[in-house]
Amino acid sequence: MPIFEPTDFHPRRFLSNGHLQTIVGNFLPRPSHLPPPEPQLVEVSPATRDYISSQVLCQCHWQPEEVRAERMTVIILHGLEGSANSQYVVGNANKMWLAGFNVVRMNMRNCGGTEALSPTLYHSGLSADVDHVMRFFIAQHGLQRIALVGYSMGGNLVLKLAGDLADQAPVQLHAVVGVSPALDLGPSADALQSPLNRIYERRFLRALTKRFRRKAQLFPHVYDPARADGLTSLRDFDDRITALYSGFRSADDYYLRASAARVLSRIAVPTLILHALDDPFVRITQESNAAIAANPAITFLEPAHGGHCAFLATPDPAHHDDGYWAESTLLRFIHSHC
Repeated sequence: MPIFEPTDFHPRRFLSNGHLQTIVGNFLPRPSHLPPPEPQLVEVSPATRDYISSQVLCQCHWQPEEVRAERMTVIILHGLEGSANSQYVVGNANKMWLAGFNVVRMNMRNCGGTEALSPTLYHSGLSADVDHVMRFFIAQHGLQRIALVGYSMGGNLVLKLAGDLADQAPVQLHAVVGVSPALDLGPSADALQSPLNRIYERRFLRALTKRFRRKAQLFPHVYDPARADGLTSLRDFDDRITALYSGFRSADDYYLRASAARVLSRIAVPTLILHALDDPFVRITQESNAAIAANPAITFLEPAHGGHCAFLATPDPAHHDDGYWAESTLLRFIHSHC
């Protein structure tokens, strides 16, 4: 088994600023050489007397059946208002596929055009959805090795699941990776309200409000579209909508209970966390840093630069390096736990 040896991150020329990294990283087009996916719906919450079941849509890329079970299977989870088609998901999926892994690009509830497949909203506390997906594919294909990769909100979900499972995680789960994980939800939501970050907050808020109104059209007996009127911040959305419809008392209660920060000390699976010090809005508190440092199962890399979910380095075609440092780093980490 190879030893994981991380390389230093050096930002691409003219992209040492965290905002530039974040914006350019979000919009750079990514070529894809993946084979056509096999769509798979997975039930993550059963039907009740009042509601239909909740399902998520996974886009799967399987290695040949004769080797499928023994190959590493990587489940990749996007961030807030992303999808299985987000550029960082596709970029990682291509690297994983070429490495001989099975790849599952998982949509969260309501994402990827699946609003009608669930009567509920999605939020940062639904780590059990990832657990359902993981166990579904283990059972369906007899998978022997699983790795979970999550970006931003998805990073919080996979870290929270690892902490929730603690030392009771399935033996098939070999590695967990969180890239720019929003593991301290409250401080990160507050950071979005700073003047320099309002461009990100407005974008998130517009997308979330639009999605909520679509849900209200699909499930008018559940949602009141008027609750989306006059929202001014992500915290406001979570206080008036997420908390109300997802069983939390308030935004603060939601941020506390849904944050992976509460369970970092319980993580027992080999875990990698990548976080840039110049991330514009994801904040990791001193208490969370201490919990990470005290847990020998967690490898924490925190370069000075990299922005949010970007980590754009200078490409080196001679060494087949496309400059996506986080993707190459997490691939080596997973390789080291194959």
